[in-house]
Amino acid sequence: MKKLNLFASLGIMVLIFGACSKKENRSSTTGWKYNDPEWGGFEKPIEYEGQETGPNLVFIEGGTFNMGQTEEDVMKDYRGFPRRVTVSSFYMDESEVSNVAYLEYLFWLNRVHNAMPQLYRKALPDTLVWLEELSYNEPFVETYLRHPAYFDYPVVGVTWLQAQEFCKWRTDRVNEMILIEDGKIQAADIETQQGAKNFNTDAYLAGAYTANPGENPKTNLSTGEERAVKFEDGIVLPDYRLPSEAEWEYAALALIGNQSYVRDERITDRRLYPWNGTSMRYPQHGNYQGMMMANFKRGRGDYMGMAGALNDNAHITAPVVSYVPNDYGLYNMAGNVNEWVQDVYRPLTSTTLSDVETQDLNPMRGNVFMEVSMDADGKPEMESDSIAPGRLKYKELDADEIANRRNFQLSNVINYMDGDKQSEAVYDYEKHSLVSDKTRVYKGGGWNDRAYWLSPGARRFLEEDKSSAYIGFRCAMTRVGSPRGNFDKGGNQFNTGKKRTKRRY
Repeated sequence: MKKLNLFASLGIMVLIFGACSKKENRSSTTGWKYNDPEWGGFEKPIEYEGQETGPNLVFIEGGTFNMGQTEEDVMKDYRGFPRRVTVSSFYMDESEVSNVAYLEYLFWLNRVHNAMPQLYRKALPDTLVWLEELSYNEPFVETYLRHPAYFDYPVVGVTWLQAQEFCKWRTDRVNEMILIEDGKIQAADIETQQGAKNFNTDAYLAGAYTANPGENPKTNLSTGEERAVKFEDGIVLPDYRLPSEAEWEYAALALIGNQSYVRDERITDRRLYPWNGTSMRYPQHGNYQGMMMANFKRGRGDYMGMAGALNDNAHITAPVVSYVPNDYGLYNMAGNVNEWVQDVYRPLTSTTLSDVETQDLNPMRGNVFMEVSMDADGKPEMESDSIAPGRLKYKELDADEIANRRNFQLSNVINYMDGDKQSEAVYDYEKHSLVSDKTRVYKGGGWNDRAYWLSPGARRFLEEDKSSAYIGFRCAMTRVGSPRGNFDKGGNQFNTGKKRTKRRY
């Protein structure tokens, strides 16, 4: 009798799980079956586990915070009035981009585009940024970028424009490797991967770049026939990019470390730096007690302290993984090198919400809206070989075109004014201002800065085509899906407890 009950229970469970399985494979809107050619063949990935974490990235859970000055405005510049904003969850590089990472980029350019050396030369950092008239810094000019002793140090001498190009290159190389390792495409022969014949994510997804299928090509979920990977499959990652100023500042403060975990939305301590307190030394007992928290200039003529007791152990920069990370696990969010962010610089940040209510979620100044340029046959166009071989061609949408499409005005975003329609500020570069639409924000403080500039709310600016020995960068990536992330620290999927089946990096 017990056996019969057991078998009956098993039968009921099979029916239940079978019904659940069938329900999952049906549209809750129409009842039609997914991935079935007899029912139209609409494809839906059933076992999508969420966005993977790309190389060197750390998940940054978003939230609300007070963006702007946290330290006393001793410069009296009024560049960062505090205001309440919300930042969506995203990913940020654990560390600054290193010399060896940038050298890999230069090597790839030289190998793939050897017929166009101008692309390689255009990407070269300016090593002459180390030169000073009254200093003997010539050894840094000759060794800092290429000598293996500095491979793990942050790349400097890179303009904002060069950093943007690095992000695009990194996106394509990461997605290419994902598809190769998953067996979706074959690795291209080195001899044939020349000029425009190189993998580009957007071109591949648009069908403008054809890759040889791998051992496990993506198949049509309905018919089983081979096809290229599509955007809807969720396999390729979003673009690597520079973080917005709000994202960078939010990640640097890392207030998650001062968040009460009883769900009362309470921050226990305000922060001046990416750590608690006002001291620049590690306050807690243990191996790090008394050690410097960042690489900065302590005082006039003091870049690293006295022999035998070097306070930050770095006369210029330090390796990108140095000092104690903040509560998001990010290194050198204060000191070492300043970092480029995405935003166009304006001296004032909006202090009222009367006209910018939609800009307190993921605020960023400098949006340029683009779309793929199509030919007469409706196919995507490719850039000419002299500009960006292998990439799709994009065209910029002007404010009037966007207004016509979306029935509202975006001119206050396009012209990079101070954030309100009433603003009459004009930034006429080299006439009465050093600010223009090509002026970009950098943050974080560097190895030659005093502690004041290490506060995440501090902000400065430089033209996008200029570089220096104290500015580097790190990349970010948009988070798609739940702002909480897919998995907890133990690798368990939220809500289900299911273990992650793969984590590439």
